[in-house]
Amino acid sequence: MNRIDTLFSKKNNNILSVYFTAGFPERDNTVSIIRGLEKSGADMIEIGMPFSDPMADGPVIQQSSQLALKNGMTLALLFEQLKNIRKEVRIPLLLMGYLNPVLSMGMEKFCSTASEYGIDGIILPDLPLDEYAGKYQKIFVQYNLSCIFLITPQTSEERIRKIDSLGSGFNYLVSTYSITGTAKNISASEPYFKKIATMKLKKPCMIGFGISDKETFNTACRHANGAIIGTAFIKALSGTGKIEEKINTFVKNIQ
Repeated sequence: MNRIDTLFSKKNNNILSVYFTAGFPERDNTVSIIRGLEKSGADMIEIGMPFSDPMADGPVIQQSSQLALKNGMTLALLFEQLKNIRKEVRIPLLLMGYLNPVLSMGMEKFCSTASEYGIDGIILPDLPLDEYAGKYQKIFVQYNLSCIFLITPQTSEERIRKIDSLGSGFNYLVSTYSITGTAKNISASEPYFKKIATMKLKKPCMIGFGISDKETFNTACRHANGAIIGTAFIKALSGTGKIEEKINTFVKNIQ
């Protein structure tokens, strides 16, 4: 059981997961943002691995990724920043990004390094489910890493069942079929959430895309174990003021 499983075994609802892009707004903000999020009350953190073509992300996260790359952020540097993170942070940490940089590093080396430095889960939206099952699942299991897959309103029931069976950690429910930061009315997706609930899936579910404030967070938590916030947090980090204060204010306004 890794930290993600432990979290869900202890807390069944209102779980707040926050996404940020490593290397944004400054190259060396990674550890201070993680530390600030845990201190402010976040339950889980998704660390974005900057990529030049983040296909599932909207303009805000795309811009943060581009700036992070301009700042000199690389996957190797990110791992260097995370090397001692478990000396001070206890909550689950996930890496989210795209397959190309991971394969450039080598899947097994990526997973072994992530595990060594205390990462609990990986989200790769462009990793095909069948390819994971056939080539990489054993590696993830070997290094005790959860592999989280996305479910959208267009995902068939057969595929949802397969994701629930093959994935680990939790099911990531995309609130609407769109890129991050563009969903306007999460309440419109409630029939989809109710459909998922009737399926009695084995794993916990977290809702992402379109969660931006206390109201949308609470709406998501009525239909799932918790919610993931990314774009709104990136916007908060872009504002003026001390980063620790911006993080604390943001989290307190959500919970």
